[in-house]
Amino acid sequence: MSVCAGETVMRIARYLRHTPLHPQWLLGSNRSIVGWVAHSAAGRVLDIGCADRWIERQLPRGSEYIGLDYLATGKHMYGSRPDVFADASSLPLAGESVDTVVMLEVMEHLRKPREALQEITRVLRPQGRLLLTIPFLYPVHDAPHDYQRLTIHGLVRDVEAAGLRVDALLPALGSAETAGLICCLALGGMSLRAVERRSLSVLLLPLTIVAIPVVNVIAWLGGRLLPSWDAITAGYQLMASKP
Repeated sequence: MSVCAGETVMRIARYLRHTPLHPQWLLGSNRSIVGWVAHSAAGRVLDIGCADRWIERQLPRGSEYIGLDYLATGKHMYGSRPDVFADASSLPLAGESVDTVVMLEVMEHLRKPREALQEITRVLRPQGRLLLTIPFLYPVHDAPHDYQRLTIHGLVRDVEAAGLRVDALLPALGSAETAGLICCLALGGMSLRAVERRSLSVLLLPLTIVAIPVVNVIAWLGGRLLPSWDAITAGYQLMASKP
């Protein structure tokens, strides 16, 4: 009964995804990432963690797409449709055979992230690009396949140690929006647990239902009225190239 109640709550939340009533509203849409990939990826493109292959639809005409995913998560958690199942730390591709590697919200799920970056360097052609996003302040997800978070300095360290040059590195979300996002996710997560456990704390649900949109709107306004603090962000967006 409790599991069914939790699933019902999640279904309702999906309908509210693009409204301030949803805990992840501050993340916004993925239009900026779509545009970034469409503008920056070209040639032979390797998509690590390809899921439903949405990247393929954004590539310029003449590109060659290779979708890769990990069997344990890609098939059994996401229903992915890759061209090949493989581990990112051991890519089944020849050296210097790829022009662009795309790896979005994947690095936190890799058991061997440094080895994966070394493999990316190996398969990239000279001047080839890596397009990468990774969360920083964001809850554990897809457990137990969630292994690390990196600061901006740790991310640069690992990318450069693999032999790549960092060309651009941006925060994924401002500090006000990130603070609001974490608050709303905590409220939403605790509310979901209360429903699943049929706890007396469900009596507080009306309060959290009101609090989430209030926090969302305040954080959204704060992000437009106050300067962002670089030490707090939901994640990073990085472009690197092989010298």
